[in-house]
Amino acid sequence: MAKNTEISPEQAKYNVGDQVAFTLEKQKFAGIIEKGYTNSFLISFNSDDPAIVDKYHNKVVINNKKLKMIKAAPKKPASKEDE
Repeated sequence: MAKNTEISPEQAKYNVGDQVAFTLEKQKFAGIIEKGYTNSFLISFNSDDPAIVDKYHNKVVINNKKLKMIKAAPKKPASKEDE
């Protein structure tokens, strides 16, 4: 079966390197998007709670609908190779 590689409108709002906010176990966190999937992102974050660190190891996959943009990553200028 072929993978669905289409990007949803919600997914298109975010890029790798963006700083985002999200809620995890009723606590608010901020993190950086490391990788994008079809409907979610891998986010690295820091926590002072040892239970959260032990359970998630400072990385979590969050659905794109549950993210809030804090700061967009700088855009790379388009190179001539991309054209």
